[in-house]
Amino acid sequence: MKHFLILFFTLFALIVKAQAPVPVDYFTSPLDVGLVLSGTFGELRSNHFHSGLDIKTQQREGLNVLSSAQGYVSRINIQHYGYGKALYIQHPNGYTTVYGHLKKFSPEIEAYIKKQQYAKESYEIELFPTASELKVEKGELVALSGNTGGSGGPHLHFEIRDGQQRPMNPKLFGVNVKDSQAPTINSLFVYPLGEDAHVNGSAQRQRIRLTPLNDGSFKTEELNACGNIAFGISAVDKQDGASNNNGIYKIEANLNGDTVFEMNMDRFSFNETRHLNQLIDYEYFSSNKTRITKLFVEPNNPLSVYNKVIDQGVINVEDSLTYLYNIKVIDFAGNQRIIRIPIKGKRPDNVTPRNISKTDYFAQANQAFSAEENGIDVYIPKGSLYQDTYLDIKFMGDTIDFHKDDTPIHTNITVGFDVSKYKPEELEKMFIAQLGYKNRPSYSNTYLKGNRMTTGIRTFGKYTLASDTKPPSISPLNFKSGQWISGNSELKLRISDDLSGIKSYRATVNGKFILMEYEYKNNTLTHDFNDGVVTETENNLKVVVTDNVGNSQTFEATFFRK
Repeated sequence: MKHFLILFFTLFALIVKAQAPVPVDYFTSPLDVGLVLSGTFGELRSNHFHSGLDIKTQQREGLNVLSSAQGYVSRINIQHYGYGKALYIQHPNGYTTVYGHLKKFSPEIEAYIKKQQYAKESYEIELFPTASELKVEKGELVALSGNTGGSGGPHLHFEIRDGQQRPMNPKLFGVNVKDSQAPTINSLFVYPLGEDAHVNGSAQRQRIRLTPLNDGSFKTEELNACGNIAFGISAVDKQDGASNNNGIYKIEANLNGDTVFEMNMDRFSFNETRHLNQLIDYEYFSSNKTRITKLFVEPNNPLSVYNKVIDQGVINVEDSLTYLYNIKVIDFAGNQRIIRIPIKGKRPDNVTPRNISKTDYFAQANQAFSAEENGIDVYIPKGSLYQDTYLDIKFMGDTIDFHKDDTPIHTNITVGFDVSKYKPEELEKMFIAQLGYKNRPSYSNTYLKGNRMTTGIRTFGKYTLASDTKPPSISPLNFKSGQWISGNSELKLRISDDLSGIKSYRATVNGKFILMEYEYKNNTLTHDFNDGVVTETENNLKVVVTDNVGNSQTFEATFFRK
């Protein structure tokens, strides 16, 4: 009986915890200015959902970033790309807040980080302080906003994650912005699915004309259809105070009054986020740069953003029957747009078939695929593709034209080249490059084993062997050799490499390591004299920069400081 009661109360506690409401008054704004957004939670980005709110910082850096609640700094991650300088705070209620693209940290946190960076002689660093090392109070200054990492302009990236480190919509917690504007509907598409399906006599995807009504809703002309069909929509949302086109919070669809599809952006996990490419019409996006959200779920789609889906969101239209399909697009504030679509079941005399380009290479999603010709090979693991696909592959000398980027790749595909014909000294400077606009090569992480050079790719396109024999360039920005620079608070240099790209850099003054921050967006290296490591009057600077194939450039100069 005792064991039964223990088990009962344990299960009861777990159920209560799982059903516990989100604390709406626990977290406060991480900025002490009005919240205006440039990005919303769940927004559709390249290969991922946006995992937080992008908060505008008045087009400048250096705004106070405040701890959204009491807790302790549990993680610090500083990298050249991604979130740049990022801070993670663990809170007693089990949630974690994240602050990204920071310029710098509060003095205590900055000193903690600098000590570790100098010990490891590395700007990029990941730290996990203990619960007793960096405690913070609600509203305490923890950082200054910035533009580091993969930021397209000054702003603060802010997240709230649950106990499983799944990002959640901060608006659920009361971190909200003023929003009186209904979503904007850009376009509507219909998809005939299956061999016998058609809409208006065609088996092709079609854009449907929308007619605006006085109440803000839309209607379409009656669609003549038969078989399995489904819809897709392009829509954006705006909040007050900004003109940015942001992501949609919620989409509902009903058929003859019954809900058949519902999705919203409350929470997702990072291990599913790349499956966004199954949510959107990737082929359409590759050509038109517009993301169409599919209101139907295809096989092997594990996304958790779907709340309710009946028959995968597909409508089976029968001959001579009529249907009314309504789509409702809703933002977090409850503003909405509605589209009403009348459908009539009708079999046509002739149907324009779907275009399917068949090739000699057919890859099945649930099986591995390989092909080889002219010393170039490709290998697609099981599960790397979402759907069975005819691949257009052309082998041309040291180049492979590997399909078109209208098909998404989920996990790495391997491309390999036989390089036995090249001399060892040639191989030292060679790499695999993806050919982009005007066939400009860009470095793809390359591995050499024996006579085979390989790379892992997640984008179809042209790949070739390239060679880089030119070292990076280094030039001073705010000083000259032999100059007194006592008034400078920073030491700045520009570094660049026009082919394989920068791999590493190291700077010393009088033989002692100095920390330099690399900002790839403007190709600068910056040392902050406040670090206190440059103490001599006469100083000999040495900077070594290495590219991805091992070419190195050394810059040396002397400067003086009082």
